[in-house]
Amino acid sequence: MGVRAFIFPGQGSQEVGMGRDLYEAYSSVRALYARAGELLGFDLARLSFDGPAEELRQTRVTQPALFVHSTALQGLLRRRGVKPAMAAGHSLGEFTAFAAAGALSFAEGLRLVSSRAEAMTAAAALQPGAMAAIIGLDQAALEKLCAQLSTGERVTVANINSDQQLVVSGSKAGVDEVVKAASAAGARRALPLPVSGAFHSPLMEPARQKLAHALAGAPFRAPRVPVYCNSDAQPVRNPDEIRRALERQLVSPVRWSEQVRRMIADGADEFIEIGAGSVLSGLVKRIDPAVRVRTVSSLQDVLEFA
Repeated sequence: MGVRAFIFPGQGSQEVGMGRDLYEAYSSVRALYARAGELLGFDLARLSFDGPAEELRQTRVTQPALFVHSTALQGLLRRRGVKPAMAAGHSLGEFTAFAAAGALSFAEGLRLVSSRAEAMTAAAALQPGAMAAIIGLDQAALEKLCAQLSTGERVTVANINSDQQLVVSGSKAGVDEVVKAASAAGARRALPLPVSGAFHSPLMEPARQKLAHALAGAPFRAPRVPVYCNSDAQPVRNPDEIRRALERQLVSPVRWSEQVRRMIADGADEFIEIGAGSVLSGLVKRIDPAVRVRTVSSLQDVLEFA
């Protein structure tokens, strides 16, 4: 057996119906969703399973829904003896990774995720922003374009997903200018993303301050396995370092390609994406085609682990 890494998706991977098959098959999953509804004050199961999609896309719903779905899946995998040697998550998925590694209980993790989602929503309302995916332009060239904005607006590289898949974040006017400039500079694709704010940019500073308060009061423990962080691609196991990493993540780039390479350098040769969609699996394959990748997003996927 190789060295297995669990990876967890973030906002944008959600889809109406996710988790319904698990809910119908296992009483433990039904209990998880019932507990989530109590903690959140709304029926997360109904919104996850039946939508509408517009409501599921709201940050305050999306982030808890993804967290609970991924948590349910990884719990079922563990019952089948499938365990990781390390873990990581993309943006919101980093919270799921820490909870899966035992640094937080389910309830503590969900409270933090809900606090984060509310803080990000409020920050986006206070300082509206935008994000855009830039495909086929390297990081140095894109950073140069961001630095040369004629509008005077601030735009930063927010996600370094692979060498050729990047995301920028900032003001609407600034992001629009970068999209046009990137297309003119030879990017294969440059398209705005359907998000409500400038996530992972300095415009999230008000959210960082609110989240810092919530993190300070959360009872973190040392995780059972190292979790590799978005903001610096380094593994952390100390509770105070975890708090700092999760706080910093809100206003810093997600260095996903660096994380994956660091995990491979530390021995990972099998990545299991646990949650809705298969975005991270595709990224890992592009970062290093030699590693094994599996996606676990449904009951059938869980049952295929003998």
